Formats: sequence, C-alpha cells, structure tokens
Amino acid sequence: MFKNELTYTCIGCAMKVHNTLGNGFQEKIYQRCLAIELHRSGLQFQPEKNQSIYYENIKVGVRRADFVVENQIIIELKAVIKLDDANLAQAKNYVKMYDFPLGLLINFGGVSLEYKLIFNPKYNKT
Repeated sequence: MFKNELTYTCIGCAMKVHNTLGNGFQEKIYQRCLAIELHRSGLQFQPEKNQSIYYENIKVGVRRADFVVENQIIIELKAVIKLDDANLAQAKNYVKMYDFPLGLLINFGGVSLEYKLIFNPKYNKT
C-alpha cells in the first residue's frame, strides 16, 4: 500500500469514528475506537508504541506514540477544541524521533475532525 493510500485509509477510519461518536469524549475513547476501525480496514498497527528518548547518547525518558501503522506512519491523537502549536510540535518531534517520513496528527475534539500531515524534513529534502 502506498503512503498516500495509507494516509487516506487512516483518515477515513478517523472520520468514521468522529462521525459515529462526535466530539466530547476523552482521547482514550477515540484511541480505542480508532483501533477497531484500523483493524476492520485490515491495516497492521501497533498501539502505544514506546520509544526511548536520548540526550547526547544518554537515555532521558520514554515517549509513547498513539499508533504506528504498517510500520510507515505514526499517528498522534488529540481530543481538544482546536489544535495548537504545542500539539503540532509534539507530533513533529514524534515523527523525527521515531524516524518516520510521515505522520498524522488527528484531533477528535472539534465539531469537525481535524488532521494534519506531518513530514519529516530528513525525508523531504529538495
């Protein structure tokens, strides 16, 4: 599956969840529902995948991605009224930290589903 088809499928799954539930639930509820839809779509995914964070070769912590799909795209979920710069910065850091070329930041908290494609500059050099 090409990355554009993969992102299209992931966004479609998120839209189904948002159309079914609407906004107003906790992020964890949307995460569980999205897992159901990703599974139904036949995609391979890992929920809450851990990744160590290093500072000058010293492990300083662990972060957890909401989903890694088909080992190609990282998905970060939010359930806030509106995405802000901090949410975008977090998603960008995850894409770089996990060394994926592409990520999706999906927000279920608004009246309409909100999503942003995140590109890793390492893979998108001109």
